[in-house]
Amino acid sequence: MAAEGCEEEMSGNGELEESSAMEASEVPAPPPTEMVEMSEENGGVAVVPDAPVAPDPASFSMPPTAEDEEGELPPDFERLWKAAHDNPQDFTSWTDLLQYCEQESHITASRRALEAFLTRYPLCYGYWKKFADLERRAGYNDKAEEVCIQGLQAIPLSVDLWIHYINLLLGTLDMNLPESPGRIRSVFEDAIAAAGLDFHSDRLWDLYVEWEKEQGNMKSAAAVLDRVLKVPTQLYNTHYEKFKDHVNSHEPKEVLSPEEYEELRASCRQSQKAERAEQAQEEAQERPPGEEEPATPEGTDTEELIQKVREQVFVLRDKVYQDNEGEVRKRWHFEDAIKRPYFHVKPLDRLQLRAWHTYLDWEVSQLTTKGSTQDPNQAVTEGSEVTAQPQEASEDAADAQDDHRVRILFERCLIACALYEEFWMRYIQYLESQSVDEARALYKRACEIHLAYKPNIHMHWATFEERHGDLTEARRVLEALEKKLPGLAIVRLRRAALERRAGQLDQSEALLREAVAESKEKPTLHAFYSIKLARLLLKLGRNPSRARQVLQEALEISPDNDKLHMNLLELEVSGDPWASAEAVQECVTRALAAPLAPHTKILFSQRGLQFAEDYSNSIQSVLSVYEEHQKLLTELGGTKRGAENGDEDPEKLSKSDDSSAVAVSAQVPPTMPHVPITTPPPPMMGTDMSAQVGYGGYSSWYQQPQYGSYGYQNAWNYNQGYYPPS
Repeated sequence: MAAEGCEEEMSGNGELEESSAMEASEVPAPPPTEMVEMSEENGGVAVVPDAPVAPDPASFSMPPTAEDEEGELPPDFERLWKAAHDNPQDFTSWTDLLQYCEQESHITASRRALEAFLTRYPLCYGYWKKFADLERRAGYNDKAEEVCIQGLQAIPLSVDLWIHYINLLLGTLDMNLPESPGRIRSVFEDAIAAAGLDFHSDRLWDLYVEWEKEQGNMKSAAAVLDRVLKVPTQLYNTHYEKFKDHVNSHEPKEVLSPEEYEELRASCRQSQKAERAEQAQEEAQERPPGEEEPATPEGTDTEELIQKVREQVFVLRDKVYQDNEGEVRKRWHFEDAIKRPYFHVKPLDRLQLRAWHTYLDWEVSQLTTKGSTQDPNQAVTEGSEVTAQPQEASEDAADAQDDHRVRILFERCLIACALYEEFWMRYIQYLESQSVDEARALYKRACEIHLAYKPNIHMHWATFEERHGDLTEARRVLEALEKKLPGLAIVRLRRAALERRAGQLDQSEALLREAVAESKEKPTLHAFYSIKLARLLLKLGRNPSRARQVLQEALEISPDNDKLHMNLLELEVSGDPWASAEAVQECVTRALAAPLAPHTKILFSQRGLQFAEDYSNSIQSVLSVYEEHQKLLTELGGTKRGAENGDEDPEKLSKSDDSSAVAVSAQVPPTMPHVPITTPPPPMMGTDMSAQVGYGGYSSWYQQPQYGSYGYQNAWNYNQGYYPPS
């Protein structure tokens, strides 16, 4: 839809009637055959790439409403407006609204719809043009200019929008006023600075050259052509041909700067003298002593001298052209791989994403591998537009030029890939090493305009701010994200973790308690937050009683949640073994009485049995717990060792107790701590052999790996797959 909006705009909205003289210059000379296909991308549907200057979202303030607006809105406006605002991410709803307003030709409705739409989708340059034309047709030329300026703040790399803005000025300014040409030239320079290095910027350069010619400034036109010769663009060869035609159509002194012309003229005259020296030797001998060859008067250059000056101009530019052609060839296959350089809400395929990544990889690598030429835009600031740039550029200037090209490419990428976090993060990482403020501005642009509902980049932004010491901004980012995406557990956890790292343990606890209270209607989420809160109270607050209370209250809401039972049991087990023995058994009893799965109950019974074996001070208590465990196995139909130990190999289950113990201990994964095997004492005469055999059996199975994996570490592990659905 985005592309359709731009395409529709381009078909009937690009030029202004008052600027007919400039319309012809908007279409460049036909490119070579192999370039025609690529030129269509720039001139038709596409939004031309973004700019290296990150716009501030707060600057998207629309022109004030006109006083004479139409009062009553069209009949279906409110319905379409509500549909778009109820689901602002539905691009089709917005385009339906905009199309309806355009059909109704209602200026108030159109303004309102365009303002809201462009706030959310500022990269749709065609609608900025529609908005400007709407204001101009209504007679509000100043407002039309403001709209263009707002659009260029959002997408400074849009060649089409720059041309539209310039044509608007040409159609509204009084060119008879002395300040008007200066203003137009200033806008041209701003456009070149913002979008002149774009690969598809040829139409902008051509328009600038033609305008200077119309003003009679042949030297300025030559200077613009001289600058574009150093820029690798799609139609680079046509610029060189235009430069040669321009120089051949005028005398060199009319198109070259005075400094360059005098230098080349003197050089050519010296060359002429050297060529004629041998021929004129006899004439010189016949000439009276002291008499020199008469100098050619100023302004009376011979045709031969003029032609030699032209040849020298072309020799100097040919080297620049060859270097630039090499740069174009390096980029050509990258540019050819990009099929959709404009913004669209539809996803890009993997080949397109890979093409952008590959292009960025290459351009970044050029920072250290290629020799860069001097920035052509420096010619204006240095006051020598036509003078050939020196071949030795300083290392700092070369690095700055390479960096500028990298930024231009990143900004182009962020138009086509504006909805992909990976490219924003990559650009941010590139900028952060150079300027924290620039990286922060890019985070702001991404999160507040294009990726407002993507939580990952918002959390990266909060981490960025915290890492650079701005905790207030980090809090604001996370709070804004949670308001936009309420109920997202990871955001609440990040907020709590931020406060904890800031030393605000009370605030961290308050955030988790608030989450627990707000999620009582969602048992799974409530249990999740309760476990996080209990862990905070136990590990950092050193308050087991409050942690126990949190888990017990959560069990009243979710008695069938095995994670809550597990964490409460581990809380008791982690305490003083002498004081917590009764509490541990109480936890086991509660779990066995809860509506849990049979295998889960067996695991809890095993855990209680392990605790008794590890810490009980009498064999009678161990045997009592063991007998209860055996009864549970019988009740749940789990008398087989497979149900008890989780061993899937029936051959291993038939082994003797001692051999089973040895075999299992050999199977324990290397990550599990080794547990010494408890060997039962030898049977004594006159004792109950069945009891001894039962205890011996217990001593072997309780060493099983499944048992050890039920330790405390897993109970609190983030990777248990316990994140609730958000």
